[in-house]
Formats: sequence, structure tokens, C-alpha cells
Amino acid sequence: MDDLRAVTRFSVWCATPMLHWFEDQLPHDIRPRLALGEAQSFADGARRSKALRTAAWGAEHAAKAAEANSLRVAAASARAARAAAASAFLHPLPHADQVKHIVGAAAHAAHAIELATDHSEGSADRYITYCASKAPSTVVRVLRRYPPIVAGRGRIATLSRQLDEEIRSER
Repeated sequence: MDDLRAVTRFSVWCATPMLHWFEDQLPHDIRPRLALGEAQSFADGARRSKALRTAAWGAEHAAKAAEANSLRVAAASARAARAAAASAFLHPLPHADQVKHIVGAAAHAAHAIELATDHSEGSADRYITYCASKAPSTVVRVLRRYPPIVAGRGRIATLSRQLDEEIRSER
């Protein structure tokens, strides 16, 4: 369980700096903040609970609400929070699909940065590299238990694969 808590702690660390973009646009919607709070509580030793799972889904619904209002940066920020909360539900079976639970929060956070900077050259790539460099050794070890993430379509898949590769090459 300590390994899982380390993964969630890393995911919260990656996602939290982007929360302000959601809250600036939708200040009365607290669902992404609740998801990050529940995830942090789990990382700090609380039980993995229904409240954590519910908070993760709440952040996803907040992302959809943001998208419905054409608030793409806010949506990406909320998805980073959702991914951080969902990281607590990483399965021990060594399947490549599970890698998303480890790298998802950072991938969505990097996407939020990219959108917020109008696709500024390399902004997402720099955040991915930064997150990879800060991944604790426990997270590196957990990630290496799983096969590499499978190629997918879309920007999140690309960022996820990039982070997976960079973390695996660390240390």
C-alpha cells in the first residue's frame, strides 16, 4: 500500500499546480479540489474509500461541464485532478493500461499548460520532463513493474507515453 500511496502523492503533486486554471474559470465548482483533497488524504494514510472514487468521478463531471462551456484549459485541469484521485486505484496486474494511473495526472496537467499557453513551443514537453525528473524512486520502481504504455491516439496518449518513457529512463 505504501507504493500505491507514493504513486498517488506524485500524481497529486503533478496535478495541483494546474487547479487554479479551473478555479479561475469556475470558482464555485469545488469538485476538482475535492478530488485532490481525497487523493492527498489517501497518500497521507487514509483508507482507499468510496469517497475517493466518487471525488474522482466528480472531477471528471466538472471537466465535462467546463468543456460544455468551451473552457478547455479548465477541463484539462479538472482531468488532472481526476487522474490524481484515480491513481489510488492502480491495479497490481502488470498490464500496460494500468500505466495511465501512474502518468495520467501529469499528462493532463501538461496538456492544461499547453492549452493555457496557446500551444507554446515545448511547454507540455518541458512539464513532462520536469515531472519525470521529480518522480520519486518508488514511483520509478512501481512503473517498471508494468509493461510500457501502448501507443494511443491523441495528445494525452502522446504525453502519457512520453512521461512513461522518460520516467523509465530516469536513474
